[in-house]
Amino acid sequence: MKRILVTGGAGFLGSHLCDRLLRDGHDVLCVDNFFTGSKRNVAHLLTHPYFELMRHDVTFPLYVEVERIFNLACPASPVHYQHDPVQTTKTSVHGAINMLGLAKRVKARILQASTSEVYGDPEVHPQVEGYWGKVNPIGIRSCYDEGKRCAETLFFDYHRQHDLDIKVVRIFNTYGPRMHPDDGRVVSNFIMQALRGEDITIYGDGSQTRSFCYVDDLIEVIVRMMDSGRGFTGPVNIGNPVEYTMLELAEKVIALVGGRSKLVNKPLPSDDPRQRQPDISVARDKLGWQPSVTLEDGLRETIAYFRRLREEGAAA
Repeated sequence: MKRILVTGGAGFLGSHLCDRLLRDGHDVLCVDNFFTGSKRNVAHLLTHPYFELMRHDVTFPLYVEVERIFNLACPASPVHYQHDPVQTTKTSVHGAINMLGLAKRVKARILQASTSEVYGDPEVHPQVEGYWGKVNPIGIRSCYDEGKRCAETLFFDYHRQHDLDIKVVRIFNTYGPRMHPDDGRVVSNFIMQALRGEDITIYGDGSQTRSFCYVDDLIEVIVRMMDSGRGFTGPVNIGNPVEYTMLELAEKVIALVGGRSKLVNKPLPSDDPRQRQPDISVARDKLGWQPSVTLEDGLRETIAYFRRLREEGAAA
């Protein structure tokens, strides 16, 4: 049993990680300020003897005794991170400084949940870890993109300067139960529009691509990364390398949900990447991991979750 801190632990990914760590027999401290996280996501854990929930904002220092830290705290969808872009940057940068300071004090291993957004609108496809990216530093997405890039800088500087035991993963599009239904991400958008019987919004011509990793696959590789040898810092791309256009995704959602939703085209948002696909060779070679859940199976689980949310909302 290890004492483990999960920042952003009541969020989509964080809550699934807390589930996994408790199943593995660890003592989990879940920290969240509930800006995008929800108590609903961890309500089933509140009576667990080795789970503790703390309301805290990582932009302020935290003084606890832990052996491992998963730093997941940050709004991750454009709707949320553009709502308060200054706070988004603070969460990535000040949050990293505070968690790295904590890790240094208690000599904890610390993992940073970085993002494929560090590659910006990539000129290299698929993206490899050695690619430095093409990011607009003053665009509407830069609060998130540059905040996460700076967090990676801080992690590697703490590693070089203080010999801190760090791990860095770059997360590509992930989906599954406990996503926020109104987070503006394409999977939740398409599913909710289809469930409501609305037209499905396609930005641009729908030829832009993404790769979608189911949450269970992602949590598995995050845990493997944290458990890997001390000398292996990353960064490591984690995601599903199977690429789909937005049109293909929309058609799959409509087929699985049913109904008569039509596709409606709208202008492409500013700085929206045309392609996003991870090269996961490092994760395969170093962590023995590759995703196993198909898009169809993952979408079925996610659609069922959103159906339940709608039914509970209607009942309330």
